[in-house]
Amino acid sequence: MRWTTTHLRILGASLAICAAAACAEGMTLGVVYADRRPPPPRVEVIAQSPGPGFVWIAGYWSWRSDDYYWTPGHWERAKHGYNRWESGHWQHRHNRWYWVEGHWAR
Repeated sequence: MRWTTTHLRILGASLAICAAAACAEGMTLGVVYADRRPPPPRVEVIAQSPGPGFVWIAGYWSWRSDDYYWTPGHWERAKHGYNRWESGHWQHRHNRWYWVEGHWAR
């Protein structure tokens, strides 16, 4: 196969994208960072489920502007094809805390 200028440009762009992805270490766009550890989770009183097919989504500390604010837990109808909720959580990396969003799982 003969390498053309177009092939070399595509190869160069692909390598640049791969290098950028490797530097990101799995970080996602729109991630929320905080400079200090979140408070311990609050103890929540979980009310009775509103019915079959509902899943409890626990409360969590969210970061807004410059401080943590409690977001209370709630019941939510499970998405079709999913049976459990993976709770979001704070992770510590490079002297900062960042939020990993919760999601539905099978």
